Amino acid sequence: MKFFVDTADVAEIADLAATGLLDGVTTNPSLIAKSGRKFLDVIAEICALVPGPVSAEVTATDTATMLKEAAVLRKIAANVAIKLPLTWDGLKACKALSDDGATVNVTLCFSANQALLAAKAGAAYVSPFIGRLDDQGQDGMELIQEIKDIYDNYPDLETEILAASIRHPIHVMQAALIGADVATVPPAVLRQLVKHPLTDKGLEAFLADWKKTGQSIL
Repeated sequence: MKFFVDTADVAEIADLAATGLLDGVTTNPSLIAKSGRKFLDVIAEICALVPGPVSAEVTATDTATMLKEAAVLRKIAANVAIKLPLTWDGLKACKALSDDGATVNVTLCFSANQALLAAKAGAAYVSPFIGRLDDQGQDGMELIQEIKDIYDNYPDLETEILAASIRHPIHVMQAALIGADVATVPPAVLRQLVKHPLTDKGLEAFLADWKKTGQSIL
């Protein structure tokens, strides 16, 4: 499974990228708004930090303007992925952009049928929103499984499942077990993945025993 981080915080991205764990970044208008900075500047900085795809979302709702915005975003860096909403206009834009060689991430996916349409339109990634479905009393992981089953039926479909709206480490594990290609996670959740109380307890015991020896490696 590939890990993307879902943030527009450049400092966080730089710190996480230093681990070598990041395969890409996803942003959205809400995350950019939180940064308080200019959209294009933020995307450019992120693209310089991470060699993998950096999703930059259009704000238009009609195909023609989506394509104009996408043209601006694609000029920022070669690793910009155009993020489009899963609407008819978004699918039209997806088809045009993918045919032109752009990497497209179709977002706000809430059904397997929508995911199938995104794949047919040539999306490189489709982003089903797990957490938001959970919030509505549904099981977001069922959607990941449904999309996986459908895509597996048709090997010619190359769209990758990008599990999004991840709220906690269990979501990551479940998505990986199902076979999602990518998980995009908030920085805090990515950091949680390394944590386990028994790891902390074991390290504490090792350090205590080492201290008793009175030795030093350096």
